[in-house]
Amino acid sequence: MSVRGAHAVPATSRRVLALALPMTVANVTTPLLGFVGAAVIGRLGDAALLGAMALGAVIFDAIFWSFGSLRMATAGLTAQAVGARNGAEVDRTLARALAAGILVGAAIVILQGPIGRGAFALSGASPAVIAGLSDYFHIRIFAAPFTLANYAILGSVLGRGRTDLGLVLQIAINCVNILLTLALVLGADMSVAGAGLATLIAEAAGVGLGLVILARLGSHPFAVPLRVVADPKALARMLSVNADVMIRTLLLVGCIAAFSALGARSGDVVLAANAVLWNLFMIGGFFLDGFATAAETLCGQAVGARDPVGFRRAATLSLAWCLAFGAAIAGVSLAGGGAFIDAVTTSPEVRAMARLYLVPAALAPFVAALPFAFDGIYIGATWTRAMRNLMIAATAAYALALLAFHGLGLGNAGLWVAFLILLGGRGIGQALAYPSLTRRTFSPGVTTPLPEAVHQGQ
Repeated sequence: MSVRGAHAVPATSRRVLALALPMTVANVTTPLLGFVGAAVIGRLGDAALLGAMALGAVIFDAIFWSFGSLRMATAGLTAQAVGARNGAEVDRTLARALAAGILVGAAIVILQGPIGRGAFALSGASPAVIAGLSDYFHIRIFAAPFTLANYAILGSVLGRGRTDLGLVLQIAINCVNILLTLALVLGADMSVAGAGLATLIAEAAGVGLGLVILARLGSHPFAVPLRVVADPKALARMLSVNADVMIRTLLLVGCIAAFSALGARSGDVVLAANAVLWNLFMIGGFFLDGFATAAETLCGQAVGARDPVGFRRAATLSLAWCLAFGAAIAGVSLAGGGAFIDAVTTSPEVRAMARLYLVPAALAPFVAALPFAFDGIYIGATWTRAMRNLMIAATAAYALALLAFHGLGLGNAGLWVAFLILLGGRGIGQALAYPSLTRRTFSPGVTTPLPEAVHQGQ
């Protein structure tokens, strides 16, 4: 069986950029959605509703980001199947990912009661905010199966090297969401419930469009027999990759949460300044994530094709372009960071505080370029256990740095330096492990990306 659009393409600089830039544009559309949603709810003139919308976004980001591993694992496994020119395995991987996404999403819907109560209690919000949040939460929660199915679809598309189609999917979902939010909140006067319903419909529409696109590519995941979808060895491999990436993601979320919490202890001005600088860093992250996606695709396809030369070339080009963009972003941030700070906040105290820590914040994208690129390489090669273990080590180094700098009384400066240590530690660890993992993956005794290959580097 063959799947149209599923074939390995040699790595070149043009190919890396063609894969990376569409995903960069797709990433940029996501904050736009949040901005429009906040602006629409803000026009209702009720601060409690705006707070409910903001809290709801944070809650669902936390829930769904935890399962972002589904997108990455699907992309890596699909890319390897594409490289091996095994169209049947492309469909099988997609079918398993869709089944996992729908089942997990259904479980989230079923458990919405305890999830909601826990999230509302942790938020510490006022009764007025909780009332609006409840309306939003208990409608949007039904989007969970569609959201996770979209992760699987996007992973399959990206693993084939079709980031252009990934861009189409992301823009379509966000545009439908924006238009429906305007219509339901302002036109139908549904308040935050309308915003939740808009997201639910947009995610469902995204699944429909995604399946149409996949069918046009010759992919028919629902035709895969159930016994093949439930194959124990294949499921074990997929679940292992997902679990490793999920642990890595949760650790990263925990590190970011610690950064925010410790910054908050230094006062409202420091907290606000860090928030401004974090947005500056995240803008750079949009570009770096595109190159991570390119590395997932090209390196995964090279592993599937058993092409060590192509793999090393793909890894080298992805690293080079990611580092180049990271350096450029750092330079622009240093030069224009002051203007960015002034555009984001009008508070003189926050502006002055943010400028004190602009240098480490501006350097962060360059330091982050190495782990971003290596994350893509490791996911494409399904070296996820090694990636997980290196994240654990980097988290330990980060914790030790926080303790040391706190003892030295370095305050917020120590916090930013510790964050750079986290980023740099991850990248350096991945760089050091890369040669041995490459040798093992392409050793004569390994002819296919077997389930056991997931555990290389342990």
